[in-house]
Amino acid sequence: MIELQKAAYNYGDGEMLSEISLKLAPGSFHFLTGPSGAGKSTFMKLCYMELIATAGQVRLFGDDVRQMSRDEIARTRRRIGVVHQDCRFLDHLSLRQNVALPLIVSGRDPGDETENLQELLQWVGLGHRADALPQELSGGERQRAALARAVIMSPDVVLADEPTGNVDSEMSQRILQLLIELNKMGKTIMIATHDLALIRMAKSQVNTRVLRIANRRVQSAGVDL
Repeated sequence: MIELQKAAYNYGDGEMLSEISLKLAPGSFHFLTGPSGAGKSTFMKLCYMELIATAGQVRLFGDDVRQMSRDEIARTRRRIGVVHQDCRFLDHLSLRQNVALPLIVSGRDPGDETENLQELLQWVGLGHRADALPQELSGGERQRAALARAVIMSPDVVLADEPTGNVDSEMSQRILQLLIELNKMGKTIMIATHDLALIRMAKSQVNTRVLRIANRRVQSAGVDL
């Protein structure tokens, strides 16, 4: 699905990440850990092409990112669902409309997807909040709405950057269960998190791989969590 070969990223004042070689296999479940500022968000951005590696190679679904045209990148991004840490929404649109935005961007008519959209909102427990505006949602509701929007296009990979960082323990468990369900449906999952309790909970239910960023490199965590 996603393969990095000696990939690095430099913001201009030194490398944030360097010499990263890693493969995310289809249907795998990964956690990405590391201290604040270590480069977790940068790594995720390399995986969904918001950033292009300044050295080495990144391949998505077999294609070298550097060789892809703008249109090819846009098409490939539809296969990757991203849950951003800050839950970006358009405040003048309802929850239903915000979740449906990827359909509009891809040229599909949300009117043809009404039933699927409602089923998706029910799946994340927000069917009754479909007409609410983003500012009317709680933190947990916003995170679940962000997850619904990330999977509306039925992506092959879901990348979640601190999806439980602003919610309580009960809501963290609920969001994790949704991501585990997606993994059991065959989706590749990567979650960037500081929450070790979340990792322990997942490891008791699904086969996971824990990665840690240290000294600008990504490595398998070699300790029990």
